[in-house]
Amino acid sequence: MDFTDAPIDQTSATNLAEQQLTLALVDTANDRERYAAWHNVVNRGFYGERDDEKDVEFLLNAGAYRRTTGVWDAAEAGVDPVATVSTWSTPLSVPGGTVPTWAISAVTVAPTHRRRGIARNLIEAELRTAAACNVPVAALTASEATIYGRFGFAPAARVSKITIDTKRASWAGPTPTGRVRFIELDELFEQGPAIFERERLQHPGEIELGELLWSGTIDYRPGKEDKAKDIRAIQYTGAAGEVQGVAAYRVKEGSDDKLTASVLHLAAATDDAYAALWRFLLELDLVRVLEADLRSTDEPVLWQLSDVRAAKVAPYDHLWLRIIDPIAALEARSYSRPVRLVLDVVDPLEFAQGRFLLEVNDAGSASVSHLTENAPADAGHLALSERDLAQIYVGGASATALHRAGRITELTDGAVAHLDAAFHSPVAPRLGIWF
Repeated sequence: MDFTDAPIDQTSATNLAEQQLTLALVDTANDRERYAAWHNVVNRGFYGERDDEKDVEFLLNAGAYRRTTGVWDAAEAGVDPVATVSTWSTPLSVPGGTVPTWAISAVTVAPTHRRRGIARNLIEAELRTAAACNVPVAALTASEATIYGRFGFAPAARVSKITIDTKRASWAGPTPTGRVRFIELDELFEQGPAIFERERLQHPGEIELGELLWSGTIDYRPGKEDKAKDIRAIQYTGAAGEVQGVAAYRVKEGSDDKLTASVLHLAAATDDAYAALWRFLLELDLVRVLEADLRSTDEPVLWQLSDVRAAKVAPYDHLWLRIIDPIAALEARSYSRPVRLVLDVVDPLEFAQGRFLLEVNDAGSASVSHLTENAPADAGHLALSERDLAQIYVGGASATALHRAGRITELTDGAVAHLDAAFHSPVAPRLGIWF
């Protein structure tokens, strides 16, 4: 749904007004100057390049679906905000389906305005707006790990950077029946999102990909070909002629004059395409190192190498989730076994606060209700924080590990084991892009 014109949260607006700061939306349809200034402040916050006219035109068209919000200081002249945030509603893939999610991006606060509560008011405003729009989950990718926990976000899906010594490992996987060919970058730009969407639904933790996110993922923007001269793109077509996968990569000099191929993105809708694209990259002439970031923590290519030790895998947290409405969030996904559990969720910001009865049938579908009385005697019973619930939501963390760490409290014997078994995802969750 389109929530670009949802009203500004008055609680945060009032808080900021006490400091002569104005929280407001940018009218991207009619105020080009204000939007260009807003985006250049984002670039400055993340140490990016200034936008030119072609950039602004692309961003206005490709980013029109987003809520563009800023904070302005009455004491400063001009159109530059002192803080920014960008949000939109997107389907997040979860085990067995998708859930509407409030994506939060482009969070910056100028160094001149730190420690004035601006970031807190920005993030809490977005959470209250998401709740008002009945969006049950919020998501972001965090450049710093210590900022967002105080708002109820927690790392829910990890990814890995994989580095392969291509001289040590040869291909030991299947031989695909289709063909790989080079394509132009404009073909990649057009074909990629459809392949990504087919693959996305197979992996919990992925969000929908528009052309703005796709452009950032493959480091290519139409009309800016001069900045992408070193990018190569390939496509895999199955035996029947259907495009099933694409990849983009760069080759550069690494340490000791060894050539390194860096995969910008690889999207495969079928196992055949996956094998073909990885084999092509692994066997590139003169390349000694193949590296790919934002990959799954359980990547199949590791088991398609002749020597698994040729690969170094460095996992790290990537997707952060915040549960806003536990009932809608828990009913949106499927489960690996039937259970009847009571979850006492503690949430300092009170979005997810409460006692909830989770009932999962033999088909893996859930019914969730809010309890105002004691937990039923025949149900397992646990207590956890809103952050713990976010961490296990898409199957990215072990409830047993969180229990042993003192995070989840087991109020009836065996409840944690049942929770772990039910929330398990056979496919490791991941998020293959930044946003």
